[in-house]
Amino acid sequence: MTEFGISRFGAYIPRLRLDRSIIAAAHAWMAPGLKGQAKGSRAFTNWDEDTITMGVEAARDAVGPGDLQGVGAVRLASTNLPYADLQNAAIVARALGAADGVATSDAAGSQRAGTSALLQALKGTEPSLVIAADNPFAKPASAQELSFGAGAAAFMVSDQNIAARLVGSATVANVFVDHFRSADADSDYNWEERWVRDEGYAKIVPNAVKAALADAQLTMGDIQHFVMPSYLKGAADAVAKKLKFAGTVAGGLEDGVGYAGAAHALLMLAATLEKAGPGERILLVGFGQGADALIFQTTDAIASVRPARGVAGSIADGLPTDSYLRMLSFYNGIEAEWGMRSEKSGKTALTEQYRSADQLEGFNAGKCGSCGTVQFPQLQYCVNCHTSNDQFADVPLRDEVAEVLTSTADWLSYHPAPPLWVGFVRFHSGARLLMEMVDIGKDGIDTGAKLRMVYRIKEKDRQRGYNRYFWKATPLGAA
Repeated sequence: MTEFGISRFGAYIPRLRLDRSIIAAAHAWMAPGLKGQAKGSRAFTNWDEDTITMGVEAARDAVGPGDLQGVGAVRLASTNLPYADLQNAAIVARALGAADGVATSDAAGSQRAGTSALLQALKGTEPSLVIAADNPFAKPASAQELSFGAGAAAFMVSDQNIAARLVGSATVANVFVDHFRSADADSDYNWEERWVRDEGYAKIVPNAVKAALADAQLTMGDIQHFVMPSYLKGAADAVAKKLKFAGTVAGGLEDGVGYAGAAHALLMLAATLEKAGPGERILLVGFGQGADALIFQTTDAIASVRPARGVAGSIADGLPTDSYLRMLSFYNGIEAEWGMRSEKSGKTALTEQYRSADQLEGFNAGKCGSCGTVQFPQLQYCVNCHTSNDQFADVPLRDEVAEVLTSTADWLSYHPAPPLWVGFVRFHSGARLLMEMVDIGKDGIDTGAKLRMVYRIKEKDRQRGYNRYFWKATPLGAA
């Protein structure tokens, strides 16, 4: 039987950060007690980010330049998927350049959706890409609003160049309701914290861990890293103490990220793998209506597969903001008056979207077979020598480094995060096009600045509930 393990991994955390003291100050008039919990900053998604776009970026960090050659399945786990009846993983797969024959699936419904999807892939029969992405929303002035964050992690599961192999696992199913969110609700309903700690984490997790250790024929003393996500402060340390664990308890990524829902377990695993050496064992726990316990052992390949950005790089690449209302607006927590310019219809022509999918989803320019000119979009004829486009070769622009030729900050057009930054962008291959630029700092952006491409929401059709996705340009480093 073929053995599968983690061969590559990556992560993505939104650049936008908000200091928790700003959130607490906004609610001081009615919830002054929040001030004592307001330490560090949390990440939040821009208006044009969701679990699909974050999943794409985490997967690109894991896979690197190129496509998903040899990958048989793409799995996307989240409790905040944009669509209830439109497969989200299929959108991610096409943006990554996956072949039509790749299998795609969504996983949801539990905070351990990410660990469950990873475990299923590791016990599967084909190379897979497992992605967990989440951006949980909490009611304003709640403790969860302070502790929550956003992010995504991705893992390539393969039988080649394994960097971390699964040596034991166990799952315990238990309908323990620590919190819940109905299908038509925006935020969770949470039960009393002490009950969740004492009856949930403290009793359910140890049972899963003991079963996983037995499966691996190991003891707790053989484990070097304990990874357990929780938005309840101190929960992981309490469980580790009950298990008599003497190694390193992984940090919860509270500062700069915050609890990222179903993605948090895999984010913490990625952060641990970034620092782990060969031969170290990692115990990963996913909690939610039971528990998953996975035990990994790193190999000599771990040093050669660390991602270009990863969790550490994403945290360092933060873009601080000082506006609580900005975050609330992006999470649809307030309905502002945007004026008549915002009243245009965002209806997507689904027929044209389908016909142009190869260009739009994978961001493929065309290279003329006669003169070598690279152009986007691909027209019927070359803009330089007029050769027919049946002589064009696809040139993916999504992984190319580009630079700013011109830029403009537009305060007149409607934009959910004014100003709208647009400008001409020049790619290494020679392609030039007018693009939207995102995550631009307060100092703007200069001509010649280096850019990378990110997958984002181009426009939201709020009337019909449909997002149109495309690629945008962002500075290589946050300003």
